[in-house]
Amino acid sequence: MHFQLTEEHLAVQEAAREFAQTELLPGVIERDSEAKFPKEQVKKMGELGFMGMMVDPAYNGGGMDTISYVLAMEELSKIDASASVCMSVNNSLVCWGLEKYGSKAQKEKYLKRLATGEVIGAFCLSEPEAGSDATSQRTEAQLNGDHYILNGTKNWITNGSSASIYLVIAQTDASKGHKGISVFIVEKDWDGFIVGKKEDKLGIRGSDTHSLMFTDVKVPVENRIGEEGFGFTFAMETLNGGRIGIAAQALGIAAGAYEFALAYSKERKAFGKPISQHQAIQFKLADMATTIEAARLLVYKAAWLKDQGEDYSHASAMAKLYASQVAMDVTIEAVQVHGGYGYVKEYHVERLMRDAKITQIYEGTSEIQKIVISRGILR
Repeated sequence: MHFQLTEEHLAVQEAAREFAQTELLPGVIERDSEAKFPKEQVKKMGELGFMGMMVDPAYNGGGMDTISYVLAMEELSKIDASASVCMSVNNSLVCWGLEKYGSKAQKEKYLKRLATGEVIGAFCLSEPEAGSDATSQRTEAQLNGDHYILNGTKNWITNGSSASIYLVIAQTDASKGHKGISVFIVEKDWDGFIVGKKEDKLGIRGSDTHSLMFTDVKVPVENRIGEEGFGFTFAMETLNGGRIGIAAQALGIAAGAYEFALAYSKERKAFGKPISQHQAIQFKLADMATTIEAARLLVYKAAWLKDQGEDYSHASAMAKLYASQVAMDVTIEAVQVHGGYGYVKEYHVERLMRDAKITQIYEGTSEIQKIVISRGILR
């Protein structure tokens, strides 16, 4: 077993770390307070290749492996989870699904622009009555000659207003249940497509989360990905990889909080010495460092299995389940290490604590991950 990163991996990690410190850190508190989407920062992420890291260079991507992707996700998430989730959705859910299952024409038309960050993508699965139960799709797409008529509502959509390209899961034959679900590429400026209000959230406040409404939207047949009835399989396969991205995000949030807490503990003095010299704080830091390292190994394993072409669904569920719990535990402890200052926005850790919670919810709740894991154990 090899635990060393390659020179290329280290270069990606360093580039992401530098970008996070120089481009994301300035203004991150204000963007969180104002729930402001990091538009300029995301644009620069595209210019640096972070928005299509794993896409084939033939479609303007970086051609990198999943390990490189999670390394970048971790570093960006240490500072700004709102920016990193935009990157995660574009890479894991939109670009990957389109490259894996899209037609050549679809890749030429859409993937090339998505991979460079020229446009941003969104993945539209959740509905008011179809969250964890993704089979209960109410959004419908009815075939009408050379196009489909799309009607319905999606909610909790990351990149909801910032995206230009949307992958929409919809029911094309309700009599077939989940086997009657299909997936379509929808453009933002099409008639009948309305972006609802931005959600006012606890964490990742800079990320624009919206409801989307479709009223008699005409979707060309050539914008269907795969055959009719392929949508549910598409969604589940795509989410398997998406969970690796969110696990990496959770890992980064935890690692960022730990780094802030470690630095603070060396500066803050109590009872005549830095608090890092008090055993109570040392034990907290030891627990934080150990759980973060365990989460990191789970995330790297899932990414490695994906790169090897192995079944990674079980590993990605484990990585997301554990890393998201570590993110919550570590950020709470980081606030505690900071004491009263941890409750103040200036010191960053309260924001990371708020950001951590969503990693236990989106792209499959922790309860759903346990279902996936138990199925893998019992099959």
